[in-house]
Amino acid sequence: MEKLKIFFSTAILLTFFINLQGQDISRASQGHINSNKFKQLKEELPTPNKFRTASGAPGQDYYQQKVDYVIDVELDDKNKRLYGQEEITYTNNSPDVLEYLWLQLDQNIRKKDSPALQKNSEGDTAHNIIYNLIDESQVDRFAARHIEDPFDGGFNIQWVKDEFNQSLSYTINMTMMRVDLPQPLKKGEKFKFSIKWWYNINDHVKKRARSGYEPFPKDGNRLYVIAQFFPRLAVYNDVEGWQNHQFWGNGEFALNFGNYEVNVTVPADHILEATGTLQNPKEVLSRDQYRRYKRAEKSFDEPVIIVSQKEAEINEKGFSEDKKTWRFIAENVRDFAFASSRKFIWEMMAVQIGDKNVMAVSLYPKEGNPLWEQFSTKAVVQTLKTYSKFTFDYPYPKAVSVHSKNQGMEYPMICWNYGRPDEDGTYSMREKYGMISVIIHEIGHNFFPMIVNSDERQWGWMDEGLNTFVQYLTEQEFARRNPLSMDNLSSYPSRRGDPKLIVGYMAGDQSFLSPIMSNPENIYQLGPNAYGKPATALNILRETVMGRELFDYAFKTYSNRWKFKHPTPADFFRTMEDASAVDLDWFWRGWFYTTDYVDIGIKSLKKLQFTNNTPLKAQAIIDKYGITNDDYPFVFLEEEDVKTESRIRSNNLKAYLDKNDNSKFQLPKNFYEITFEKPGGLVMPILVEYNYMDGSSDRVKYPTEIWRKNDEMVKKIIATNKQIKSVILDPDFATSDIDVENNVWPKKVGVSEFEQFKSKTNR
Repeated sequence: MEKLKIFFSTAILLTFFINLQGQDISRASQGHINSNKFKQLKEELPTPNKFRTASGAPGQDYYQQKVDYVIDVELDDKNKRLYGQEEITYTNNSPDVLEYLWLQLDQNIRKKDSPALQKNSEGDTAHNIIYNLIDESQVDRFAARHIEDPFDGGFNIQWVKDEFNQSLSYTINMTMMRVDLPQPLKKGEKFKFSIKWWYNINDHVKKRARSGYEPFPKDGNRLYVIAQFFPRLAVYNDVEGWQNHQFWGNGEFALNFGNYEVNVTVPADHILEATGTLQNPKEVLSRDQYRRYKRAEKSFDEPVIIVSQKEAEINEKGFSEDKKTWRFIAENVRDFAFASSRKFIWEMMAVQIGDKNVMAVSLYPKEGNPLWEQFSTKAVVQTLKTYSKFTFDYPYPKAVSVHSKNQGMEYPMICWNYGRPDEDGTYSMREKYGMISVIIHEIGHNFFPMIVNSDERQWGWMDEGLNTFVQYLTEQEFARRNPLSMDNLSSYPSRRGDPKLIVGYMAGDQSFLSPIMSNPENIYQLGPNAYGKPATALNILRETVMGRELFDYAFKTYSNRWKFKHPTPADFFRTMEDASAVDLDWFWRGWFYTTDYVDIGIKSLKKLQFTNNTPLKAQAIIDKYGITNDDYPFVFLEEEDVKTESRIRSNNLKAYLDKNDNSKFQLPKNFYEITFEKPGGLVMPILVEYNYMDGSSDRVKYPTEIWRKNDEMVKKIIATNKQIKSVILDPDFATSDIDVENNVWPKKVGVSEFEQFKSKTNR
């Protein structure tokens, strides 16, 4: 029996030590992970170097490649085809020796065997087919996918040759083409070569493409908006070498700056606008049109009609067999695009930006009126003024808004915009403000990314989000500057930017949310993610976190540091902190690297009331103020709780007041302990409105740092002679708080203003 006891005792001890050892191993394997929301952003950001500094500015050895183009293209209206030939001069400013060049062939996404056509799951296919048959607006897309022969619109490369007319070896991989150099290209050297190509132009309405034509069956014409129409050099930089990510459709473009000479041949009765300055207006315009063209350059009050609707309607019936060549030169641009049609009405006016005059231009068919003649150029003018105020003076000679159905797309100095009234000329307020907004947005893209040249293919938010933020500022300024256009609205009905407008998205199913710092191809909801959420984040940063003065200075610093350069997200994050002295690592991590949401609430409010040295009992306070325990969960000093220590403290306070001339001091009558909770993941400032029984109120902003040591709940003591009647968190809906039911104390029965707001934002 004794041996048995020893055996069991040993077994128990052994088990105990094994368990202890297992716990130690478990602890060791887990370690301590710093998940504090305020830890620095060092892990996420690249190490500063001689190319990009820790301050967010370009470094002493920053470089970028230069690519110049001379392009001749012809638009074959009869066969819906584009023919082109280009001469490219590539300058290697990098410290590296290059053995080959990568070019983008974005039209290859339209090849009938393009992998991009099969990239998405179609879900409930049978349901989609039935839906597309029922929905009249979807019939064209249904037919293009399930009935018609596949469209084949990719580049047909005829040859690639060097400046000595010798053929160059090249390899095409989907939407990228590698050109092998005859000999390595060293730093400072140039390489000149030429490419000849053609492709079939697509109907952009059927598949909502960025480029192509819209057919007008009633008059037999087409309206062409042409972009991504030539092989373009990919970016080579210090961040990743060649940026040769394939084009799958959502991630847009990464491009080099350079000079362009472009000659576009079109039918003689077409009107055309493009990137750059028109070199031969006398050759392509009639005498009257040229006279109006020159008059518009000095018209600052209203647009000058260069081609009227009457003239456009005459052109629509012409179908000339003759041709005209429009010649353009553009300096220091990253791309080139043009629009051409017999149907175009053309208007221009001048706007002074800084010390130079810029032409605000609109191009539209009669189907765009009366909306376009009323608002297009006006929106262009406002955009140039507001964006220049918040960034830098617009440096290009013009900005062109082109009407194109179902379109919203941007290029240097020119963009395509939707907004078409019904056939009888009537339109809804939704159509009107949608048109003005898309014009502001696309013209604004001249700043981001056409000048502040971020990599759209990887960081869609850096152009779309920043641009949507300044779009919001411009829309609100448009309302102030054009009150007669506002239909008695108190402010512009912006779709994005206002904090309450992103609540529905941030409160959504986490299975379908992605961090802002995601490639555009990998996002479920590109609009809210790349446009709405970053724009809202920046608005909150400006209005609530930093304040307008600090934010505007830092944002302007970033814009000027990186205009005509290639910034990365780290350059933006670092510059905003460097120029403001505001530590924002918590903000970037929460808003940009996670899908956390804002939800801050009032957990409790307790009241502690003192008298000189005589504690009041609960009933005495209730009787005195006519309130109930349901209103206040009181913390009382009961008689049995009063000890010597409490009396000493009270006497100490009395002695302090006597010693320091107590006539200057008054012990507050009421002390409140308020506890804030944070069910949401994002830390944010706590914005509180305290309302008192006497009808007065105070607003207090507790800084975000209040959460740095407790991520779940924090407490504050309010000492006041007034009685608190109610407390409201975020009274102006300034933080995108997704649950406002816990934002008010005491909780109200029935449908409150907050609940009404929540129901509206979640529709």
